[in-house]
Amino acid sequence: MRTSSGTARSVRRAATLLLVLGSADWVQAQSSGSHHHGARPASPSREGRTAAERDAADPAHAVHDAMSGSLNADPHLRLSPPRTASGADSARAASIVREARVALERFKDVRVAEREGYRIFAPNIPQPVYHFTSMGAAIREHFRFDPSTPTSLLYKQKADGSFRLVGAMYTAPKEATPNQLNERVPLGIARWHLHTNMCVPRMTALERWGDWDDGRPVFGPLSPIATREACDAVDGRFLPVVFNWMVHVNVYEDNPWEHDH
Repeated sequence: MRTSSGTARSVRRAATLLLVLGSADWVQAQSSGSHHHGARPASPSREGRTAAERDAADPAHAVHDAMSGSLNADPHLRLSPPRTASGADSARAASIVREARVALERFKDVRVAEREGYRIFAPNIPQPVYHFTSMGAAIREHFRFDPSTPTSLLYKQKADGSFRLVGAMYTAPKEATPNQLNERVPLGIARWHLHTNMCVPRMTALERWGDWDDGRPVFGPLSPIATREACDAVDGRFLPVVFNWMVHVNVYEDNPWEHDH
């Protein structure tokens, strides 16, 4: 089963992003121009559709799901191992939040974020939280952790269309060990997540983003396919890891370390 051909442009954009990210570090892929740099998010217009139906109709939505997905049990998601928080962990986490709140204050005006190189991800897809990502910050985060310069700024859109800053997303190399992640943000306080085991169409068959089987998308983060063998069976390309390690900190919310999107 396939969707109509009217979404070919978004199919190419989304598929290219996922394929590029599967073959190179995410921070390097940002320079490919996969982010949209100008448009504002459109209002929701497809109520009543399931997430699977939205992803099949517009694979750019699948890219957003891969970018910000939930922390529920998921064959395409790996979580950092849990640890028991110590007093030192709690103190360090509180210090990160305090530093971020002060440093990111200027980005409450989204125009400042845009002037400093933060670009909205998947702007035409209605989202609970929008990621504004900086290529430069992503590159720097590959080598060090600095609460004042996150890879992405997280905004919620208000009823009047304006944006409210709620927090930040920090990243770490996909090869990072649990101890290295813990050095950045204590594992006893937050769970880092890594998007994994993704089957996507080959570059020569991007129209297959619309393929369905038994009511489920064949490709992307909502597909049941999570092994190389199963992906080979549908003639797809298997990505063991998509993007880098990520952690969200909602520094302007009541529960900063609660992942709510």
